[in-house]
Amino acid sequence: MTRRTEWSGSPAEPGGDPESGYGPAEPEAGAGVRPGRRSRGGAGAGSGFGEGAGRRARSGTRSSGSPSSSRAEKREPRDPVEQARNICLRLLTGTPRTRKQLADALRKREIPDEAAEEVLARFVDVGLIDDAAFAGAWVESRHHGRGLARRALVRELRTKGVDSAVIDEAVGQLDPDQEEETARELVARKLRSTRGLDRDKRLRRLAGMLARKGYGEGMALRVVRQALEEEGEDTEGLDEPF
Repeated sequence: MTRRTEWSGSPAEPGGDPESGYGPAEPEAGAGVRPGRRSRGGAGAGSGFGEGAGRRARSGTRSSGSPSSSRAEKREPRDPVEQARNICLRLLTGTPRTRKQLADALRKREIPDEAAEEVLARFVDVGLIDDAAFAGAWVESRHHGRGLARRALVRELRTKGVDSAVIDEAVGQLDPDQEEETARELVARKLRSTRGLDRDKRLRRLAGMLARKGYGEGMALRVVRQALEEEGEDTEGLDEPF
């Protein structure tokens, strides 16, 4: 039995000229300077330099080293094989994916084909990529969780790049009796919301719901007709295709 998987340095402040180290000329004695008080910043405090300006100038010099770019280089390896490996591991965390899904993701990130193929083949060898297990879990989850029939399941697995032979084996676990029983459960849940409508409209609504979930016309008509008969609805003429 396949395990069910439910389907994740700020820029420098402007300062003075760091090359000169000088501000405006000192004012003459008595010109705008109160006797007996010293400027808190020391010499040149009123000029925008002094200790604070020195810090700003040094900060501007340090910012030219682009620390953010160096950190980005450390986070993202340059080796394409290592990049491909990291991308696949992130995508596989908590969510199974098919080989094609991962290949598409690597192509989108412009990983070279040779590096991508090397990583994907390695992941297949160690079991991190297993399309057969993915398909089996997908069929079980989507059938029991959403009530999807074979045709809908085949459609979904094809879009995920699963091989046709693998898809056939996965959907083969659904026998016709199980599929029809699921269709009956779907109709039973929907039946109450159609009460009060005329018979033909109820038929179209219920059968249409089953068709969207991948059930064939014959099975859908049979299941809906039986459900309506159990409610006392006249089903004469409902053998014709809807």
